[in-house]
Amino acid sequence: MSFSSKLTYFDRPKRLAVKLNAKGEQFVQKGHPWVFSNNITKVSNDGKPGDLAIVFSKKKNKVIGLGLFDLNSPIQIKMIHHGFEKADVNAEFFQRKIENAYDKRTPLLKTNTNSYRLLFGENDGFPGLIADVYASVLVVKIYSEIWFPYLEDIVLSLQNISKALSVVIRLSRQLEQSKLHQLINGEVVYGTLENEVVQFIEHGVNFSANVIKGHKTGYFLDHRANRKQVGAWSQGKTVLDVFSYAGGFSVHALANGAKEVTSLDISKQALEIAVQNAKLNSYTGTHKTIAGDAFEELKKLIINKVRFDVVVIDPPSFAKQSSEIELAKKKYKQLAELGQKLAATNGLLVLASCSSRVLDTDFFEINHSVLVSNQRRFKTIQKTKHDTDHPIGFPEGAYLKCGYYRFLDT
Repeated sequence: MSFSSKLTYFDRPKRLAVKLNAKGEQFVQKGHPWVFSNNITKVSNDGKPGDLAIVFSKKKNKVIGLGLFDLNSPIQIKMIHHGFEKADVNAEFFQRKIENAYDKRTPLLKTNTNSYRLLFGENDGFPGLIADVYASVLVVKIYSEIWFPYLEDIVLSLQNISKALSVVIRLSRQLEQSKLHQLINGEVVYGTLENEVVQFIEHGVNFSANVIKGHKTGYFLDHRANRKQVGAWSQGKTVLDVFSYAGGFSVHALANGAKEVTSLDISKQALEIAVQNAKLNSYTGTHKTIAGDAFEELKKLIINKVRFDVVVIDPPSFAKQSSEIELAKKKYKQLAELGQKLAATNGLLVLASCSSRVLDTDFFEINHSVLVSNQRRFKTIQKTKHDTDHPIGFPEGAYLKCGYYRFLDT
């Protein structure tokens, strides 16, 4: 098998000498992966996406890091190497970084799991680049034009290390319009793919992902540990999975002996996937679905006095920009209030957030204040973050938080 020739259709990147203001230099020296345009004071030449930015210190004129120039982004330099140690940005450079990333995933791959995030963007030194593995299929999602000149070397290394039999390229919506490449979103650039829906295993539970048309790379891997935990606590229970999407929490609950699981999502198509994912496993419980707006449907359940032993609420990001933070906090408050009303006697309430702009301290404080004000005795069992294949390398990389609350009713 050979790689698509489209991976080689890129100009050789130039080298740019760059100097920053004091603030930008400080961020680089602390290891932050982003340099904004307003922190750049001098660039030696006109740059294009993917050109190598060699960042010099202001006073000593020494190299303090290397980045990739991204002309069309407010984050104009995305760092790939920090410090004074010399580095040649070539195939071996990326190979070493990918090997280091894979080593971090080794403990996870010793479990009964064959789906994992091999590259987590900035957190693994690849800003704007994601690589997920589903069984024998590698999905590389690109969010920035900076990676096109290096794509052949990177994809080759990813395939070698993951031992993937097929490689799919996914492009962000913005990159689909880019004229710097000939790639097509969802294109298979290595091997063949008989079915765009790929089956994989997550801690012994079977799932599927549409690697060509599915959201992101086809599935959300970051909640894996939380799904396993909810499954372990669902035996013989009734479970409500709100914003269920493809049924991650629902399927783990069913596979672990839940008596009844209700998946709630606004997308009927997502609910159909959830039902199909559940059927990939053997279970004896009942699987119900509710299609509709989560806030409205939860209110209906409360009015009808329906209660659940386990309530999981895992909404999409409510704050994609800073102007949405306060509204996001109000929505999290609403969901906590609705969730506690739906939790049965001695029930478990699981509240999650993937809004990076809402700090974990704020999120957990919202949950705590809501539950205290409702005067039901409860215990915070645990607070969790990303699974191990989503290591955090800088503050903005920490977006996922999840709280487990057990009610102590008498």
